Amino acid sequence: VQLQASGGGLVQAGGSLRLSCAASGRTFSSYFMGWFRQAPGKEREFVAIINLSGGSSYYVDSVKGRFTISRDNAKNTVYLQMNNLKPEDTAVYYCAAGRSFSNFPTTIAYWGQGTLVTVSS
Repeated sequence: VQLQASGGGLVQAGGSLRLSCAASGRTFSSYFMGWFRQAPGKEREFVAIINLSGGSSYYVDSVKGRFTISRDNAKNTVYLQMNNLKPEDTAVYYCAAGRSFSNFPTTIAYWGQGTLVTVSS
């Protein structure tokens, strides 16, 4: 599986962006999908995860109520809708495919290349 993330850019605080992550191959629907981010000088952190069908998701507390993860298995794509963006959301965002929902970070099999989101104040 190859993952291609896109949709990053420069946005003012309070604005919105939608990230996309397109996957190659026919096994997309068998992977749990998630988003991580890495801010300058900081470690990569988990942002959100979605289950195989798209019916269940989980978010880091800092983005709850502002970000929404979704997936379209017919299009082999996972999305991250980001609303009410804050300067502290500035980071490179990475999508990932893994084998477990509860232990997602330890089961990641594939990473996307990252897309930069910059939020100005």
